[in-house]
Formats: sequence, C-alpha cells, structure tokens
Amino acid sequence: MIIKEKLGNLETFDDEGRAIDRLELEWFEINKRILSKQTVSGRGVILKFLDKMPGFQQDDVLFADDHTLIVVEILPCESIVIRPKSNYEIAYICYEIGNKHLPLFFEDELLMIPYDEPVYKMLKASGFETEKQDKKLQHQLKTSVAPHTHSGESLFSKILRLS
Repeated sequence: MIIKEKLGNLETFDDEGRAIDRLELEWFEINKRILSKQTVSGRGVILKFLDKMPGFQQDDVLFADDHTLIVVEILPCESIVIRPKSNYEIAYICYEIGNKHLPLFFEDELLMIPYDEPVYKMLKASGFETEKQDKKLQHQLKTSVAPHTHSGESLFSKILRLS
C-alpha cells in the first residue's frame, strides 16, 4: 500500500470503533519522504511524501478504511534530557549541540537529543542538569533553511517527482 498524505491525528479523527494498526517509526524516520515499513500487524506500507517533509507526529492517521486505521507510533529511544535554568544555558547548549551537528528536540521546557556518551559527559562536566531517559523524540527544532529556488521547483523536487 502506498501512502502519500496524512489524514489527520487521532486527537481529532473519528475512529468509529475501528481497529488501530500501528506503524512504528524511529525518531530519525519522522521526516523521511520515502520509506518502506511494516505495521505491527505485518501490513506492508510505502510512505511517499514527495512535495514536503512529512514531519510525522505521534498518532498521525495515515490510512483509514471501514475496519482499520493505520496510525503512527513514535518509538522511545535512549536520550539526553537537559533542563536549562537560564537563557545563557539554552544558548550554550544549543551552540554546543549545533556545533556537533546533532538533532535537537524541544518539549515541555526540556531540550533533548539522541543519547551520545561524549556529549552527555561534556554536558555533565559543564554543570548542566541532564538525565539519560527513554523519550519519544518528536518535536525537532528546525535549525536549517529548507532548499529553495526562484523558478518554483528545486532540483531535489524534480528528482523526487521522477522517482
């Protein structure tokens, strides 16, 4: 089955008592434009989001028929959770993490990154309040400019359209 768009989210979607089949995604898969996976029940799914980054969130509905909904389940992973105490700490942490080209996530006043032992030790040694936890990393900060063009379609978009 090929899925090209999200239908909504379980928070606002009327499931009408249908069975929910979860499509489990790792944090690094939530922005993949093309992805082949299997749902928990073993149903083959191909995600093809050629126009834009899908930015999957927990409980996004990808498919619905009379009996079943296919819904995104973001899997928790080992993470560094940082509780900054000041704007200075936020700036310092963001600079250090950005300098290492690591993805940065933000939720409930916490900064989070996928677990990396050297970064964890560096943050601890610098006196930041950090913990190692299993978290669902799903609200990634947008830290770079998206590719664009003045002609309306980028080379990347043209290549994706051809695939």
